[in-house]
Amino acid sequence: MEITINTPAILFPAISLIMLAYTNRFLALSNRIRNLHERYEKGEKKEILHGQIKNLRYRLNIIKNMQALGVLSFISCIFCMYFIYVEWMEFAHAVFAFSLFTFSLSLLLSLVEIQKSTKALELELSDMEGLEDPSLVDYIRKKF
Repeated sequence: MEITINTPAILFPAISLIMLAYTNRFLALSNRIRNLHERYEKGEKKEILHGQIKNLRYRLNIIKNMQALGVLSFISCIFCMYFIYVEWMEFAHAVFAFSLFTFSLSLLLSLVEIQKSTKALELELSDMEGLEDPSLVDYIRKKF
């Protein structure tokens, strides 16, 4: 397959937008962590609070890795463009493939983080309702 300098450049807006989304998730998460820290310092030591803190710590690590892979993908696109410019096409192909791979990994981590975020919301709901939302398997077991 022949790639031109425009091929990796097409990824620039996509990577930039996804990095903006990751940054927004990080900012929302950091605000939530500060809020929970304040509640913890006031002496609120509920089990739900500990579950939320554990979930937030895990999500923070996922977001850090999402951002790192996004940056790596962006830098790989830049190197790919350079290799195309100097006509080192074998390197350009390999680096472009690496860029696509790291971008895909970043998106997969984003999916995992969204799943964890949903679990955090379920913890929050269970605190308000006093009920845990059962999984589909648990629901079926109870019904039958």
